Amino acid sequence: MATAYTVYTKPNCRNCDRTKEYFDSNGVTYTTVDITEVPAALEYITTELGYSQAPVIVNNSDDQDHWSGLRPDKLVQAAMSHKAA
Repeated sequence: MATAYTVYTKPNCRNCDRTKEYFDSNGVTYTTVDITEVPAALEYITTELGYSQAPVIVNNSDDQDHWSGLRPDKLVQAAMSHKAA
């Protein structure tokens, strides 16, 4: 089954943990990619997306829907979209 989002994360990242906890508690499916273990993922979020802060969240069904950091507004939007689907 395809996941709804990809969460690019790093160790000891409180905002990464909070994002994943929110998705878990709201039934939003996601794949986690540790940018310290996957150099291509780090290059993707910095070079292609232009982010320098973790987590970076990418909507797997809309490549224009992505954000960085702890964004409660975007998390709520993601959960609402997921429940509507």
